[in-house]
Amino acid sequence: MVKRIVVGAHYGLRDWIGQRATAVYMALYTVIFALYALALPEMSYEAWSAMFSGGFLRFLTFLFFLALFYHAWIGVRDIFMDYIKPTGIRLGLHVIVLFLLIGYAGWAAQILWRL
Repeated sequence: MVKRIVVGAHYGLRDWIGQRATAVYMALYTVIFALYALALPEMSYEAWSAMFSGGFLRFLTFLFFLALFYHAWIGVRDIFMDYIKPTGIRLGLHVIVLFLLIGYAGWAAQILWRL
């Protein structure tokens, strides 16, 4: 019988595709956001606030942040898996980073829907 050590690794095609898909979305969002920003009549708080007042760009921005956090989670997790060998320290760092990223997602939602 093989004894499995729980270390949090999920290497494979799913994570590779997930990271590439989030990178593609973030690149597309950057182009869309740049077009929106360049189309503003002036660079003022009122213009920026109006740009985000519709639900479309606000939703795309929130998806951008979710994609960013998922992308970061995969990358940081893989770095921890490669370079931090003690299992307890690695899992502790995984938990810290995971809670931070979830907190950042909540913070992004609060900022976007507070406008």
